[in-house]
Amino acid sequence: MDMTATDFTAPASEADLETLAANLRARNFEVVVVQTGAEAKAEVLKRIPDGAQIHSGSSKTLDDIGLFGTLMGSDEYDFVRKQTMKLDRITQRRQMVKLGATPDLMINSVQAVTEAGQMVVVSASGSQIGAVSTGAEKLILVVGSQKIVPNLDAAFQRIQEHVLPYEDARLLGLLGIHTAWTRTLILEREFTPGRTTVVLVRDPVGV
Repeated sequence: MDMTATDFTAPASEADLETLAANLRARNFEVVVVQTGAEAKAEVLKRIPDGAQIHSGSSKTLDDIGLFGTLMGSDEYDFVRKQTMKLDRITQRRQMVKLGATPDLMINSVQAVTEAGQMVVVSASGSQIGAVSTGAEKLILVVGSQKIVPNLDAAFQRIQEHVLPYEDARLLGLLGIHTAWTRTLILEREFTPGRTTVVLVRDPVGV
């Protein structure tokens, strides 16, 4: 992938996507490749076990594909954020952390993924890091192809130059505070077979 002219919003080529899918599978991740956000949403929904407690990080990807709205708006799903969004971020923070720490299923995205298959998640509060890393029994990651970068250096460049400015503006508008990059998780490979499914989306979704 040529990074001479850095464009962190353009979809990856089909060849890059196929290479990434193969590399992720070699790292013990299950992979599904779809074209659109709508197809990604359908793939995630059909993988939610009946009665599962579900959690997600704050994610523009999940917003863009309509998944967050469906989980929040339907009584069919036991979605942790229905509870945490009713709690006070300061006085009830510990309760919020506990609720999101060990769901049956964590649904999230990543800020970047290398061609070799290393997935990078960064956070300000770190609230989703534990569940993504090990706390959730199952993990589904929805990743737009525009997030593919050559290596970890490019991944951190993408986060610094593209993701952080977006998130900072979002938090300023929503809460009147700046964000900060305080936590970094690199998913190098999956230790437990069948735990993590990566839904790769050819169309750009998310930031």
